[in-house]
Amino acid sequence: MYRCKNGTFRALIQDRTAYNHIAKFLNSRINRRIKSLGDRNPEKWISLLKGWMLEQGITIVKEKKSVYGTVSYGEAVTILYFRNVLKFLGPEDLRDEIEKDVWELKNLDIKIRSNPIYNVKTLDFRKIYQPDIREECKKAVYMNLQYEAIGTVQGELTIMRIFSEYLQKEYSKIKSCSEIDREVLEEFLIHLSTKDTSHSANSSYVISLRRQLETIGKIYSYERLEHLFINTDIPPEVNAEFRVYSDDEMKRLNAEITQMDVQIARCLLIHQMLGTRISDTLTLRPDCLTRENGQDMIEIYQVKTKRYKKPISKELAKLLQSSIEYTQEKFGDTEYIFVNEKEPDRPMQYMAIKTKVMSMIQEKQLKDDHGELFGFGTHMFRHYYGVKLTEMHLDDWTIARLLGHKRLNNVQHYRKMSNQRMADETREVRQRMSDIIYMSLARWGEEYEQIRQDD
Repeated sequence: MYRCKNGTFRALIQDRTAYNHIAKFLNSRINRRIKSLGDRNPEKWISLLKGWMLEQGITIVKEKKSVYGTVSYGEAVTILYFRNVLKFLGPEDLRDEIEKDVWELKNLDIKIRSNPIYNVKTLDFRKIYQPDIREECKKAVYMNLQYEAIGTVQGELTIMRIFSEYLQKEYSKIKSCSEIDREVLEEFLIHLSTKDTSHSANSSYVISLRRQLETIGKIYSYERLEHLFINTDIPPEVNAEFRVYSDDEMKRLNAEITQMDVQIARCLLIHQMLGTRISDTLTLRPDCLTRENGQDMIEIYQVKTKRYKKPISKELAKLLQSSIEYTQEKFGDTEYIFVNEKEPDRPMQYMAIKTKVMSMIQEKQLKDDHGELFGFGTHMFRHYYGVKLTEMHLDDWTIARLLGHKRLNNVQHYRKMSNQRMADETREVRQRMSDIIYMSLARWGEEYEQIRQDD
């Protein structure tokens, strides 16, 4: 048994197979002139472990199947655990957090603007390969974290990693952002726009790159970076297709959702009935229910904007009350109704819900009206809610208020998707077209009379 600091390898390696592999590997190495794990640097140890695993016929890669059915490959569990052991045994890093290549957000001396339904704990700079650019990027990220949400900063860091990888391959002599000129930028934007990946040059990526480079330019007085971009570099936004579930699709989805874990099922049904953003549903508070003039009301704390109240049905109020009682009985007093079971002081995490729903869709082979497996986006429930409000002939202000919108702009999308609205607006035209067709059929003979009768 190899002891380390306050415990054993067994405490660090919870997978028994991985533990046995690592123990056998160390037994085969420690006695060969190597007295301790400190006799090699971590990456050398990882390389030795991979070589030993291959000799033993043990796979060094692990196949990972996503909730969408796609397959990717990563390091085997044994290697991942061994990395944790080496990290635990390594010397304590006493540098300031911003000097490290992986930041623990909780250790930064600034307030992080984050959405509690997403579990972001670190920022990783290791894949920015040029040391000088990495340091420049750290300074810019630290500055932007003070004014921007963590999600926005993550986008900036992502595009800087992509840019760094490109520079490493195509401009290996560039070591600092001060060396980036217009020609380099143009070639990268062309590369980005033709790259067959999800990182195509959409406007958000280009805007993030511009913001990051301009921040670096201001911090380090690299004047060139502040004038590097021109307006035509930013591609026009592609309007996303505004999709909505049909009534039949909703029935099929909900029939299976109600068979899931009871609190997740309640959460998704309440989300549909409220028509809120998923962040607003997951951060509902136990004291959100009130009653005013005989009407059940709910108070919603919007992560993106503000708090507001709206009326709800008795059935929805009962469902919410059941959810509140479930959480109180299981976890006691909590800040949120729907909590992360491992960390009850935090709300349920969006990705955890999405993973469970997508797994259910895969397992049940649940298909949409086009015969394709369902995708999953909680915004689709919100769209469905908005469309149904338009079919009730409510005015735009009322719809916007029920949906928690500040402005009326988005209401037009719900109206356009409404089947009832489409039917109302096209009824006269459709009737005129039918009359024309009937007049034509009348001249063509008796064999077409059946069409008229079936219509």
